[in-house]
Amino acid sequence: MTGELGLGDTQGILLRPEVRPARTSEGLGWGSLYLSTQRELPYRDAFDGAPCHLMVLHLDGPVTVRRGRRGLVSTERVPAGGLFLHPAETTLNVELGGPLNTVHAYLTDEALQEAGEGRRPVRLEEAFGGTDPLLEQLVLALDRVVRDRQPGDRTYADQLAVAVAAQLARHHSTRRRESPEPAGPSGLTDRRFAAVRELLDARISEALPLKDMAGVAGLSVSQFARAFKARTGQPPHRYLMRLRVEQAVRLLRTSTLPIADVSARCGFSHQEHLTRVLRAQLGTTPATLRRSG
Repeated sequence: MTGELGLGDTQGILLRPEVRPARTSEGLGWGSLYLSTQRELPYRDAFDGAPCHLMVLHLDGPVTVRRGRRGLVSTERVPAGGLFLHPAETTLNVELGGPLNTVHAYLTDEALQEAGEGRRPVRLEEAFGGTDPLLEQLVLALDRVVRDRQPGDRTYADQLAVAVAAQLARHHSTRRRESPEPAGPSGLTDRRFAAVRELLDARISEALPLKDMAGVAGLSVSQFARAFKARTGQPPHRYLMRLRVEQAVRLLRTSTLPIADVSARCGFSHQEHLTRVLRAQLGTTPATLRRSG
């Protein structure tokens, strides 16, 4: 699956008139995950299987949910923080018994299989009503990225998607009952790290996907994310932000470029974005740095 995920990669729940999206990840270029936050009114329907795995986080409740599968019907009173997990390419019969605010996250099977890092396929288990505090926080963090819509957060969003896939593979799939397989070489050698740094320097102004960094390192995305943090002590998105801040400081002190141009050259969405980051990380502003020379 290539390109940005969208509504065509979902079962169709989000197209129902009872479902009223407040915000989605459309337009942010996300290739492994699609996210939508909405208000859902009661409905009952059957849906064909989708190419992506579905996670639904209940933001409030409790609410009664009925789920049908292979002639069986299960009913749960799902609380706020409850999760609904549904595998890709699997039909879905569902009835929502009351109004509900939710976040839907659709993850590609490619991302889930990569998180498994083994020869045996990862199969997501159907579940609803349970909770997973880590998965909940990851989905809420993705929702904040969508809400803020900062193009420079692409690397961070990719990192969150990798973490979601890893949590699903470890704790919500058939693989959790199997013995782990040895992983292949995953270290970030000096040569690999140099290639990554060259890419970061060359594309520091862009919304840089994690997959591109992993590609030049010759690693899978999940291997790269772990190896990069082991090597640098920081996840890729934080390391990239540090590089952007350092370059912005240099340009502000040594050039006469307008602050808006400095922001764009260093990968910030706009001047206010740069100001907010500098104030948070350095306790100063672009104008102050420029005056200090």
